[in-house]
Amino acid sequence: MALDFRLYVAESLETWARLACDLIGVFVKRAEEHKATLLPGCTHLQPAQPVSLAQHLLAYAWMLKRDCERMDDALRRVKVSPLGAAALAGTTYPLDPGMVARSVGFSHAFANSMDAVSDRDFVLEALFCASLVMAHLSRFCEEIILWANPRFGYVALPDAYATGSSIMPQKKNPDAAELMRGRVGRVYGDLVSLLTVVKGLPLTYNRDLQEDKEPFFDADDTVRASLRVMAGMLGELAFRPERMREALAQGFLNATELADYLAARGVPFREAHHITGRAVAYAEAAGKPLEQLTLEELRVFSPAMDQNVFEALRYETAVARRNGPGGTGPESVTTQMAELSRWLQKR
Repeated sequence: MALDFRLYVAESLETWARLACDLIGVFVKRAEEHKATLLPGCTHLQPAQPVSLAQHLLAYAWMLKRDCERMDDALRRVKVSPLGAAALAGTTYPLDPGMVARSVGFSHAFANSMDAVSDRDFVLEALFCASLVMAHLSRFCEEIILWANPRFGYVALPDAYATGSSIMPQKKNPDAAELMRGRVGRVYGDLVSLLTVVKGLPLTYNRDLQEDKEPFFDADDTVRASLRVMAGMLGELAFRPERMREALAQGFLNATELADYLAARGVPFREAHHITGRAVAYAEAAGKPLEQLTLEELRVFSPAMDQNVFEALRYETAVARRNGPGGTGPESVTTQMAELSRWLQKR
């Protein structure tokens, strides 16, 4: 039974990793479609700087890549054969545990028979991997839920992953994303329940350990279904670049560009920061974005500005300037997509 369960956990981790790779492929594909689409990047859920939608989507691809690597690493500790440990003290029969381990595809056998009998670290580690996968999926679900709200309007939900209201015909509810987000708590609970089981157990086997399977089976079902559903939903999700573009003009997302522009012209950044703050306050009172102020209006705050300031204030310019490693610029995004694609091909 101990070996059977390790084989099952190993197969599950391999399946999760394969499904996560499939989802990474969908993120990369959708990013490729939207390299030129810009939207507000946020901190504290407040508009901060313009970013490409591709960069935003690739952030989740990198999360899932870490999940795959974490599962690969966990497999090294899952694939340890307990055969030959007997009840707890080992056996007097002339067995070769290493040969048995290799015959079932495991890298090695147990080192201590008492540990082999009582070890459930491999289940806990797999459940931790499951919890992080679900946490990452839930984060994107939350964004989908927000973006589907008409106040944002960044996405239109595919019919297969949404439902209408029973009494409000205008509504389109993000049910698939909400259910996935809600099931994260179950997977966290599966991990905590088994941690609680093992925390007080003396060596070696105790009947409490029969509680190791139900939480894992529950988490396994949830992770498999969630990764499949997310891949399907993301593949059909309709992004709305025009609404993202409208949102860029709200919140003065090019304010940092104005400060950088002034700093490049010899204005100390601390002073450039204050100048930009005053310009933003003026534009806000005037009810228009920074890029719609006239040069005369801008020069009131600093004579260092000239006609080139309007190129610096363009959202495309702001994004294009950030081509450093991992940045949101088009060259950086293209590099990220190529790196992820090469990694997927090697698996």
